[in-house]
Amino acid sequence: MTDIIQLLPDNVANQIAAGEVVQRPASVVKELLENAVDASASSIKLIIKEAGKTLIQVIDNGKGMSQTDARLAFERHATSKIKTANDLYDLHTNGFRGEALASIAAISHVVLKTRQEGTDLGVQIKNYGGEIISHEMVSTPVGSSFEVKNLFYNIPARRNFLKSNIVETRHIIDAFQRVTFAYPDIAFSFFHNDNEIYNLSAGRSSSHSGNLRQRIVGILGSNSNEKLVPIEENTDILKIEGFITKPSFAKKRRGEQFFFVNDRYIKSSYLNHAVTSAFEGLLNHGYHPSYFLYLTVPTKSIDINIHPTKTEVKFDNERDLYAIIRSTIKHSLGQYSVAPVLDFNRDSNLDTPYAFKGKSIGKTPSIEVDADFNPFRSDQDYNYKQSQKKVPANWETLYLNDEKENKIIGNIEIESVNVSKQLFDESEFSNYTTYQIHNKYIVSSIKSGMVLIDQNYAHQRILYEDFLTKLTIEDFGNQHLLFPLEVNFSKTDISIIKDIQNDLQAAGFHVSKILENAIVLDSIPGSITENDVSMILEDIIDSIKNEIPETNFSQIDIIAKSLAKSLAIRSGTKLNFKEQEDILNKLFLCKEPNYTPFGKQTFVTISLKELEDKFN
Repeated sequence: MTDIIQLLPDNVANQIAAGEVVQRPASVVKELLENAVDASASSIKLIIKEAGKTLIQVIDNGKGMSQTDARLAFERHATSKIKTANDLYDLHTNGFRGEALASIAAISHVVLKTRQEGTDLGVQIKNYGGEIISHEMVSTPVGSSFEVKNLFYNIPARRNFLKSNIVETRHIIDAFQRVTFAYPDIAFSFFHNDNEIYNLSAGRSSSHSGNLRQRIVGILGSNSNEKLVPIEENTDILKIEGFITKPSFAKKRRGEQFFFVNDRYIKSSYLNHAVTSAFEGLLNHGYHPSYFLYLTVPTKSIDINIHPTKTEVKFDNERDLYAIIRSTIKHSLGQYSVAPVLDFNRDSNLDTPYAFKGKSIGKTPSIEVDADFNPFRSDQDYNYKQSQKKVPANWETLYLNDEKENKIIGNIEIESVNVSKQLFDESEFSNYTTYQIHNKYIVSSIKSGMVLIDQNYAHQRILYEDFLTKLTIEDFGNQHLLFPLEVNFSKTDISIIKDIQNDLQAAGFHVSKILENAIVLDSIPGSITENDVSMILEDIIDSIKNEIPETNFSQIDIIAKSLAKSLAIRSGTKLNFKEQEDILNKLFLCKEPNYTPFGKQTFVTISLKELEDKFN
């Protein structure tokens, strides 16, 4: 029998490895930025074009590389960070596997320029698809410059799976922010299609906490400064510092939540639960706090070599970390008077004066009311001294007459109305075929049995098709505001708004001015109120950030879905019979009544046989 197992060629092995390390342009950005940090750079510049699909360039002023190191850096498992297996548990740098540059070069065109301090010339290496095309001496500044062009040029299937430029740019911004948050002492700048997105100066504060605040404000905008509550604690197993946001600024989506362990961004649902549990009782249902927490732990107590992206880590004392994080946050919330606390300090101004102690309150003043006083009656016809009159002995009978007749009370003629003993007449129920259960579901009978409708999901489908028609065919309609409305956003959200500004205008959001951290609206859609604007725009931006929904349509489709989701009738809303039937009728007039715009089922049918089986 012939042998069938064989070694893969190097170029194929590199492409497979690249699939683990390089998932999208943001993966390249992360690796190159972290390499620049490890090179002790004090200033790092990121340049991208077409969401990184055409160009990703990182320029730093770090140590640079020699000719030999520059060439060897593109080999697999070539690294200067570790020498033995034990070094994996004593890491002080970001990269250590030595796979990043080899993987990136295998699926792109890479041009490296680098020079060390004390040398007159640097080296330029061109590596296309994992093969070194040229190696020459050039004049270049101290430090390194990596140009990654035509990403996935030799893997067209992977390139076709990339999302739109807006979505890919969003991921690049996320990767950029994670590195810049971790290193506030380094200056960063970011350019996209020759437009400056960020220009972050190095921290100048004498304290690390001050530099962290400066970096957070630099990324999220000046309006974020008032939201921050400082966190600080130092124990034998954990040093924690950073910031949480006040509960009043909590958001519906988990956006601005950052954990850094030993200056490395990580994801940990367990530690995230520690933070949210500290906010217990302070947040409305469905809202999440924002936080920027920097943890320092002994390097031997953490394993970061469990995932290729190195964002998932393992602690050997997770329970202790959980308790410390939770208690520290609760302490800060109380210390800065963010959480409600019991105040046992007595206000002396409310004490009874000494001269009045032991004295009774005295006689309670009496109040006399003239029930027959009429301001429209002349003084001659009205005698104040005889204003008190006896109450009619049969006053109850004025309200118990079921017959419709005129009654004279005093000098005022009124018409009595027949009041039923029941809140609703039985005839009122007989005209309706729908009923509401738990203010969430609408039940109606059909020939084959019954239909059970989720009122929120059904209304989402109805509004979505209505909004989509108005946005694409008809005029959506808008209401002009008497005073311009200013809505605050982070810098990254502002960049998304710029990209979808035309589609927002088609939806009725007329943006008259775009500021650094806010937009100004002079009109909004006619179907919403000013109080809903911020929430709806945040939902639209979050839908784009999180690639919800997956669609090949323009941003108008995302806007229509976000509007429908935000404005749909919520579960728990009491509906009258007319509103119930309105949802029922409109749902089954939709083109796709079975599912919401997000793929959720709007109704279920239960046959008579299924009902009969329940009783057998």
